[in-house]
Amino acid sequence: MAGKRDDMAGKQKLDVIGKARRRVDGRAKVTGQTRFADDMTLPRMLHCRLLRSPHPHALIVSIDASRALAHPGVHLVLTGRDFPIGYGILPVSQDEHALAPQRVRYVGDPVAAVIAKDEQTAGEALELIDVKYERLLTIATPQDALDNPEPRIHDYGEQGNLHRLQSFEFGDVEQALANSDHVFEDVFFFEGNTHLPMEQQASLASVDGEGKLTIWSSTQVPHYLHRALARVLRMSGAHIRVIACPNGGGFGGKTDIHNHELVVAKAALMLGRPVKVCLNREEVFYMHRGRHPVLMKMRTGVTSDGRLTGMHLQTLLDGGGYGSYGTASTFYTGALQTVTYELPRYRFDACRAFTNKPPCGPKRGHGTPQPRFGQEVQLDKIAHKLGIDPAQMRLQMVAKPDSLTANWLRIGTIGLAECIRRVVDASGWNDRHGKLPAGRGLGIACGAYMCGAGLPIYWNKMPHSGVQILLDRSGQVTVFCGATEIGQGSDDVLAAIVAEVFGIDPFDVRCVTGDTGTTPIDLGSYSSRVTVMMGNAAIQAAERLREQLAEATAEHLDALPDAMRFSQGKVYAAHAPDKTVAFAEAVALAEARNGTLGAVGSYTPPRAPGRYKGAGVGPSPAYSYTACVVEVEVDEATGWITVPKVWIAHDIGRAINPVSVRGQVEGGVYMGLGEALMEEQVFRRLPPKLSGALVHKIPSMLEYKSLTSMDMPEVVTILVEDPDPNCPFGAKEVGQGPLLPVMPAVANAIFDAVGVRIDELPITPDKVLRALELKAQGLDPRVGPQRFPDVPYPEPMFVPPPWEGGDGNALERRPGEAQRSEEVAS
Repeated sequence: MAGKRDDMAGKQKLDVIGKARRRVDGRAKVTGQTRFADDMTLPRMLHCRLLRSPHPHALIVSIDASRALAHPGVHLVLTGRDFPIGYGILPVSQDEHALAPQRVRYVGDPVAAVIAKDEQTAGEALELIDVKYERLLTIATPQDALDNPEPRIHDYGEQGNLHRLQSFEFGDVEQALANSDHVFEDVFFFEGNTHLPMEQQASLASVDGEGKLTIWSSTQVPHYLHRALARVLRMSGAHIRVIACPNGGGFGGKTDIHNHELVVAKAALMLGRPVKVCLNREEVFYMHRGRHPVLMKMRTGVTSDGRLTGMHLQTLLDGGGYGSYGTASTFYTGALQTVTYELPRYRFDACRAFTNKPPCGPKRGHGTPQPRFGQEVQLDKIAHKLGIDPAQMRLQMVAKPDSLTANWLRIGTIGLAECIRRVVDASGWNDRHGKLPAGRGLGIACGAYMCGAGLPIYWNKMPHSGVQILLDRSGQVTVFCGATEIGQGSDDVLAAIVAEVFGIDPFDVRCVTGDTGTTPIDLGSYSSRVTVMMGNAAIQAAERLREQLAEATAEHLDALPDAMRFSQGKVYAAHAPDKTVAFAEAVALAEARNGTLGAVGSYTPPRAPGRYKGAGVGPSPAYSYTACVVEVEVDEATGWITVPKVWIAHDIGRAINPVSVRGQVEGGVYMGLGEALMEEQVFRRLPPKLSGALVHKIPSMLEYKSLTSMDMPEVVTILVEDPDPNCPFGAKEVGQGPLLPVMPAVANAIFDAVGVRIDELPITPDKVLRALELKAQGLDPRVGPQRFPDVPYPEPMFVPPPWEGGDGNALERRPGEAQRSEEVAS
């Protein structure tokens, strides 16, 4: 009988695999280029490698994979014809394919995939695939995109090779600037850089005995990957399970949907065998999705005592070859400028260009570090010009709590003033700024960041995060949530919050997270949203269960439910603390009274006050704030910069786990110093005799410079607790905000040390030496961009600020526009 059962099981498995094949294969098989394993009864894991384009911009004329298919150990070759349906992380930019079907848009764009018995065999087969290309004009920079509307990298977008063009005005900014005592105009540049997580991206896909797909992936967004798989594979989402493995670092680089995830899923369905892919470090550099290079122009008006009157910010983003998060990134280069300081009027123009480079996307701080660098350096210039202490100038204009900004963002609690005071005191700012020996200096800067985006990527009325809790009579507490652990400690936060509600040890809480097959949906680990949204959902679920426990225990102790207290693993009445019931016993009492114990909680952010089109980017349940002082030593002979010490204060709301919070703050300092001093994702042209291709200049960890532990300064971390009522136990974000002030604080400290301005990042020794040479020649001691190009920004959408009679809606025409039109006509 055992033999018969084995035979039947084998036949059933082959039937299921056949069904899975037919479901996918009939629509996507490349004739003559697909071969299946001879023995489908051996589900050994197979390995995938991707063939990538050597050209930055070209049409695919033909692909011949016959030699690769004939290579021993090769099971399958896939090309763009196998993936007719596009995808993208945002609904407005579904512009990518798992494998490029007709055109490649950057060096590294995948065009074919080989599935083989091992990685080496797959790699050998890649070299046997013959691809013929027709090269197109390379759009290398945003200026190229402005100058060359054809050939278009994509058929969609605002015009030519410009992906996004947008303009918003909140109050009459030109009038505000005209009435200002001083107007400052500066141009800044923030070079792009990449995430550099220790763990490279990897995915493993498998089909179970029912023909259902499971994929394990190093992703920050299992929910959105689940959506993309259902779309691209034309499968029911109910038959797909995504398990987000604990990430070895993400920093935004794993918040997008990636080619390799879709490829191995398709291959597993077609072959009925597990398929794994591990990207090498060079591939991670080419996949990118990192910080956008941004050119910025800022015109800012101030009063004689240094208060802001108005600001006009213009940004130009180098977006790379695909949309990715680009629409949101473009908004974020200006949306949060208003939540730090009081700014009565504000105009923001933004443009994102398509270029033939790896696509940019979100990196820690998503779109906000670039304008924050520009604003904080410009504020330092303003303070110097007006003879005002930079810290004091910031203190006098900190935004007010429980207020609305010019662009209709609602600020809750704000601990920024206290953060400034704390770093000023800790660093000895008043006694040391501007008074240190030559070559040594102090710089200060501030920043703000959101505690989760107020709207989901796909707009709907459903919760942003859900939590389910199961209580067992043994006292075990199991919490299910779709949030993803990427090293930021979200599992620890989840356990701590639930344990706090129940009054038990966090060690008694078991967390099941990041699994679309077993957990409620959470939208992902991005925008510093997890603590606030997951935490609020967890509190709701736990409180619902605590109510049941209180009723059952009160009945047992002959007390009122409202009098029950939960602490140190015991439940008792407030008036009789000596009569206790162990938590596990309380669970048993409630289970006997109510049946199996479980509850769910969910969270949706409050509605934002802005009503104009575009108001959906920027609102958040709360904002965190940071102030930072950096000390530098500059060697005037070599331009070498050393950072011996950093003081940083972060408005955390409330620290759920102070040790973890400090680790996040110091991680932000580490990454910020790297971006300030050395990190850059730059490109170069190969010699014409080779191809003239635009390639990554340094796609390896050997050459891409980042700080080591030996480079890290002493960091004094100060936590400012000002609990926000919108956050779980008042806790705000800490994963991204502390990064923001570090880069401008370094630039300002260099000015204090040697009197030169470096208005672009990274600040390298050669730039310092160049500025020192200009200073010695009596010229403007500044290194940075000299001009901002003409960009065809549209007429701005005009939205009156709250204090000028606005209601959050845009006006059809600016105030006084009709009168001006009549005057012109007459």
